[in-house]
Amino acid sequence: MARPHAAHIVVIGAGAAGLMAARELGRAGKRVTILEARDRCGGRIHPLTAAEFGYQAEGGAEFVHGDAPITHGLLREARLSVLPIHGTQWTVDDGRLSRQESQDPHEARLHKALQELKEDLTVAEFLRRYFAGPEYDRLRHSIERMVEGYDAADPERASILALRDEWMDGGRSTQARIVGGYGALVDFLTAECRNDGAAIHLGSAVSAIEATNGRVVVRCTSGDAHYCDIVILTVPPPLLKEIVLPPAERERVAAAANIGFGKVIKILLRFETRWWGDKRKDLADLTFLLSDARIPVWWTQHPAEHPVLTGWFGGPKTETMASLNEQELIEAGLASLADIFDLDPKQLMRNLVAARAINWAHDPFARGAYSYVTPATRRAQSRLASSEGGVIFFSGEALYRGRGHGYGRGGADQRTGDGADYFGLG
Repeated sequence: MARPHAAHIVVIGAGAAGLMAARELGRAGKRVTILEARDRCGGRIHPLTAAEFGYQAEGGAEFVHGDAPITHGLLREARLSVLPIHGTQWTVDDGRLSRQESQDPHEARLHKALQELKEDLTVAEFLRRYFAGPEYDRLRHSIERMVEGYDAADPERASILALRDEWMDGGRSTQARIVGGYGALVDFLTAECRNDGAAIHLGSAVSAIEATNGRVVVRCTSGDAHYCDIVILTVPPPLLKEIVLPPAERERVAAAANIGFGKVIKILLRFETRWWGDKRKDLADLTFLLSDARIPVWWTQHPAEHPVLTGWFGGPKTETMASLNEQELIEAGLASLADIFDLDPKQLMRNLVAARAINWAHDPFARGAYSYVTPATRRAQSRLASSEGGVIFFSGEALYRGRGHGYGRGGADQRTGDGADYFGLG
């Protein structure tokens, strides 16, 4: 918590963690200034216009996963509701659509190996050590696809113990969307901050932080300088190394390399009709579709009947598409759907009303999607969270260590959690 003498606090980043921190500090009577590099609040919460997609679509965080008590508490405060996701998940195996991925014959052995595991390993090393044989090809593929797709993580870096804890914690058991989208929650938090006197400066990218004799100067690329007593940095881990910091903080920031940070490409396609339900009546309640197509994961807005399909490609393999522009990503999405449903891509293009593609690795103020746990993450989080008597604090979803933190997942409690008890999120 900020020291009693800290009269003026600068919060860097107006994402969910920054807004939460600013709100709590404002309520405690502190003078708060928020510096945000973008021209909007929300960070990786990125609402798209209803005019474009027919509803408040999400270019970034979309789902509320699991219990998420902090998020649900905020939603109650904001008088917002959630819409649980009900329907059927489909999988494409060997070119065939099936309602559920069939149970792997080695699943019991997998659970036993996970339960008996004492030391943390990367997911890839765990599979090499315990499931290396050709008879486990399908199991390995399923786990790697889940880690890369759902968690946007690299199996060569991701922690198998964190994944095990997430499974056992039931972190994926329930999913919902906020009615009106995450943008409505950001609007609520922004208004709360302003009501408590916080000054919000948009378009204020921070270039350097200087600390001498207990006073701090935050310098922006625009040339503006903000003098304060305490700084709270809530930017994504890749951006920490882009800010010039005092030597002690530079050493702490080096630890952030041990916190995984995933990459994601998200593609939204609005069509004239819900053609997948017309093609196959049993797809009327389709929620998620998993495949091995170039854009492998798709979902609908069911139970809402918007004619929109959202494509998702996460993990290190997104590097293969790093050179593609937005139109080329959209075309890749249409080609993937055509492959999955055995359709002509030109037919899909004729049905297309609106489209957006966002490669979050290319976003200059995110450099990726959300964090995940490596075997060295807990030590790195402790290092970053320790103030050591200094005046610069770190926060954000990558430092969240509370219940259910297996992986960030872009929209769960990790997005807001640390703002409440900084500092030590989706």
